[in-house]
Amino acid sequence: MKRFASLSLLILTGSLFFLSCKIHKSTKQFGNSAKEVLDIINVVNNKWQSTHSPEQRSFWDVAAYQTGNMEAYAVTKNEKYRQYAEVWANYNNWKGATSDDTSEWKYSYGEKPEFVLFGDWQCCFQTYADLYNLEKDEKKIARAKQVMEYEMSTSKNDYWWWADGLYMVMPVMVKLYKTTQNPQYLNKMYEYFEYANSIMYDSTEKIYYRDARYVFPAHKTVNGKKDFWARGNGWVFAALAKVLKDLPANDPHRSEYIAKFTGMAKALKPLQQADGYWARSLQDAEHAPGPETSGTAFFTYGLMWGMNNGYLDKNEFLPVVKKSWAYLTKTAIQQDGTIGYVQPIGDRAIPGQVVDKNSTANFGVGAFLLVACEIYRYLSK
Repeated sequence: MKRFASLSLLILTGSLFFLSCKIHKSTKQFGNSAKEVLDIINVVNNKWQSTHSPEQRSFWDVAAYQTGNMEAYAVTKNEKYRQYAEVWANYNNWKGATSDDTSEWKYSYGEKPEFVLFGDWQCCFQTYADLYNLEKDEKKIARAKQVMEYEMSTSKNDYWWWADGLYMVMPVMVKLYKTTQNPQYLNKMYEYFEYANSIMYDSTEKIYYRDARYVFPAHKTVNGKKDFWARGNGWVFAALAKVLKDLPANDPHRSEYIAKFTGMAKALKPLQQADGYWARSLQDAEHAPGPETSGTAFFTYGLMWGMNNGYLDKNEFLPVVKKSWAYLTKTAIQQDGTIGYVQPIGDRAIPGQVVDKNSTANFGVGAFLLVACEIYRYLSK
């Protein structure tokens, strides 16, 4: 809607330039004061919202941005951010995929209305639940409950067959549990998670293949190594942080979620590149060389969340985050507030694919906002 893009570009550009100077000057030590991080959040989110209408579909990429937008709202209390999410949700009638005929609902990959059970159409329910919690209007989560409770009534357990799906749906299920207190949400979440682990998790490396097609040795990098896609693992790591945030303390599977989360953190630490980012193929930087922001941002978010909430040791992981935050603020963010070096939509690290300062995407902005909000919380303590 036009009113959400009504900022004067001249004023915005001037303020962005001023703040970008602060960003690039203040990345020594940890990086910024809490106030400066708040400024960065506003620069990045205002830039995105001033150039993108909220009236867009509810598919995963837009929904992933909205998860970052809602975190930005949580720390800034900028009402414009909440309104942006509300307009988006209303535009989509608080739905993901739109079919109302349950007999045609599917969960393989699909972008048409009948793919209601496909997790990429369910990520939006995270934001709908967050908006519901601000104002208890049942219409905001009615469709989410209908879809997820139908899904849980089936005998299938193989809904999460790709790594990204864990971020799309696990937080939905734990958020809806908090709202409904229906234990089936947690029971089924674990059942589906078990299936995902059975086909994607490498118990030796403690990280995830993107899906069953990429499991070693059937699939290898150009140098014959295991091919672990950074963003795919970023989705999983961030999902586990979000689950632990809302999971009841007495959940019988809590220790397993913690073990997966902390195990991933320890596995990711030595894979960080000298410049602070993680390569697109985690164990083979030469497979697709160069910086990449989305995986790096999700990893940094998870690590910072883990330290903020007592799951990860600050002495061990704060130096890692300092390096990745320096990359995110010195290299990834551009002077106009654009988040660059985001690998385009895909499912793997692709040799020869160009990822540069002009490579941006909604989900990459969302990931950056998640990180920045956790950094702000850390500095505000």
